[in-house]
Amino acid sequence: MNAIETRGLNLWYGDFQALRDVALNVEQGGITALIGPSGCGKTTLLRCCNRINERIPSVRTTGEIHILGKNIYDPDVSLLELRKTVGMVFQRPNPLPISIYDNIAFGLRLHAPPEARTRAVLDLAVEKALTEAGLWDDVKDKLDATATSLQLEQRQELCIARLLPLQPEIILMDEPCAALDVAGTERIEQLIRGWKGVYTTLIVTHNMAQARRVSHHSAFMLTGELVEYGPTQELFDGPKDPRTADYVAGHFG
Repeated sequence: MNAIETRGLNLWYGDFQALRDVALNVEQGGITALIGPSGCGKTTLLRCCNRINERIPSVRTTGEIHILGKNIYDPDVSLLELRKTVGMVFQRPNPLPISIYDNIAFGLRLHAPPEARTRAVLDLAVEKALTEAGLWDDVKDKLDATATSLQLEQRQELCIARLLPLQPEIILMDEPCAALDVAGTERIEQLIRGWKGVYTTLIVTHNMAQARRVSHHSAFMLTGELVEYGPTQELFDGPKDPRTADYVAGHFG
């Protein structure tokens, strides 16, 4: 089953067409990398999947995106519910300027029914999310500390943990390691690899070695078009399109 299916997807920023007739099927529970040079449409495509592009007034979209079988452009779709199902991690860590504990509890306090907002339930949810994000041992004794006091990679792990209490089925990641050093990148990549079969992960990366390390499928984009899509090893080792071959060989980008 596919978690994400795009059909004839086009997007314009004003008069500029950023996506051109994109058709992509992302398997449920897998890790898919979007690769390609800067400005090719990777991040735009990623942000279509939770309709966050629509915050930009000049954006116009045509086509369909089906998330777990439902077209997210149908009139009865709730953006609030969509963004609970489809969580997003941005390039730079953006924790709220409140405590570590309150960052994790924030979503539940906002969306959960009263019985799921008791202190006991929140305590369990905070511990579970931080454990799953690999951060619990680092912060369990300082949950009241401000999130911005954490190291950069810990802030990114916190932003990931913040999504988990709302039980997303899909996680979008826009260059999640771009601001991190080698050690921080390794921690985030290890976390992503552990998500296979648990979450559907769609990750934008300029780092082709990272795409090879963490993803099962890869999609190569160029000037708003989806040029080639397939198993990561096949796309890198035996690309079918000469443009893909030139890109993975480092001839441009």
